Amino acid sequence: MLSKLIVGAATAATLMSGVAFAQSSTVNGAAGGAITGAIVGGPVGAAVGGVAGAVVGTAIDPPPQKVVTYVREAPAPSARVVVKEKIVVGQPLPETVVVTPVPDSPKYAYAVVNDERIIVEPSSRKVIQVIK
Repeated sequence: MLSKLIVGAATAATLMSGVAFAQSSTVNGAAGGAITGAIVGGPVGAAVGGVAGAVVGTAIDPPPQKVVTYVREAPAPSARVVVKEKIVVGQPLPETVVVTPVPDSPKYAYAVVNDERIIVEPSSRKVIQVIK
């Protein structure tokens, strides 16, 4: 029984992290983790997935609306940037991508990659949100 619980917990945590990073916007947190966990492991999976989702959800806070609006409306750079790597929330942008600071919001920067506007944390280059 304990080994099934451990395997279920590990599976739910692994699946939740993949689901969280594959999203195109911010992380769903505990609710998304609980749903994913329930699908994979029933009630125990829901509890474990909720905890895993809450941990992942707190790691990436959505930017304020004024930052999203600025990035959405900012002029795109004249040079088109294309990368082969998939842009994933929670993962850093490739070093070849130039990020531009968001005025009056030093916690945020942005880039336009593969015709998508990306909000990042400047120090780590971690993707916070992909604007569709």
